[in-house]
Amino acid sequence: MAADIRSASHEPGGNGSVPTLADVAKHAGVSLATASRALNGSTRTVNPQLKAKVEASARQLHYTANVQAQAVARGTSRTVALVLGDIADPYFSAIAAGVADAAARHRLIVTMSTAGTEPEHVVETIAALRGQRPSAVIVVGSRYVDDETEAAIAAELRAVEAQGGRVAMIGAQANGFRAVPVLNADGAAALADALVGLGYRDFAVLAGPTSLTTSADRTRGFLAGLAEHDIRPDEASVLTGGFSRQGGYRDMLRMLGAGIRPECVFAVTDVMAVGAMTAMRERGLTPGVDIAVAGFDDIEMLQDVVPSLTTVSLPLRELGERSLELALAEAPVEQQAIRGEVTLRDSTPPRA
Repeated sequence: MAADIRSASHEPGGNGSVPTLADVAKHAGVSLATASRALNGSTRTVNPQLKAKVEASARQLHYTANVQAQAVARGTSRTVALVLGDIADPYFSAIAAGVADAAARHRLIVTMSTAGTEPEHVVETIAALRGQRPSAVIVVGSRYVDDETEAAIAAELRAVEAQGGRVAMIGAQANGFRAVPVLNADGAAALADALVGLGYRDFAVLAGPTSLTTSADRTRGFLAGLAEHDIRPDEASVLTGGFSRQGGYRDMLRMLGAGIRPECVFAVTDVMAVGAMTAMRERGLTPGVDIAVAGFDDIEMLQDVVPSLTTVSLPLRELGERSLELALAEAPVEQQAIRGEVTLRDSTPPRA
């Protein structure tokens, strides 16, 4: 039986639109985490006065859970809720395919929701999906650096567990939830070492957003790997920005516009690297010749990229399968950390 993948959308709050948990939190003057605990029946205690204040704000704003999702939930308990950053990114779609493969073996239905990278969207998405009373929730998007955001997401996930659902995450374990760990920093450090071995000494990094642990860990690991060879790019050569193909494109243009032209550019995701290669071509540069390029993930679309992209290969489909199997296991199973493999291709030819 094939897994049924359905789309769940997030409706932002604001004037004339459906009020969100973020709107309630702002109205009550509390954090997202506190608002979530006050309204979702969390076992963690909320000050009675704060709880009353949040409930009053919810009534005043006419905030309710996703009624449609609750209606769906009454008809099935065989649902896996998959929370993704961006389904258009081949990294997430490959993982989703792995989850669907595992779900089919267990005769489960998969609902899929893209939450982006904004914290309030992630919290709201999990809150809406919780109304389905899913058997499992798989969170594929990156964790966040700040504690308040992590607390808000954790509160929603604990509410899933309180309803009898299971939770699993891809990445480092956090807040006691089951996780399939990925050694992002180690993989990036190994890539740095391999590139230095090819003769590169002058590097720049498209580091993505500083708020996400995935991009932060990969940047940190890459810079640490370079430091092992006494190579330390200056601050201007480490650009933070978007976490998408368009982000890589814009940030590469920004780098070139600032007069920075390194021997090699490392982008913390493959899609960012592809965007950076497009920006190079628009400025009359040839990727792999004028500037070497490396990424991270080894997404399937790289088969069609010219020059072929050097990257850190992750078993993305396997990550999806393992995450669902981990979530459904009766007892937590210790997971062997996924260590990416450096794959050298034409985009980083050896330097003479």
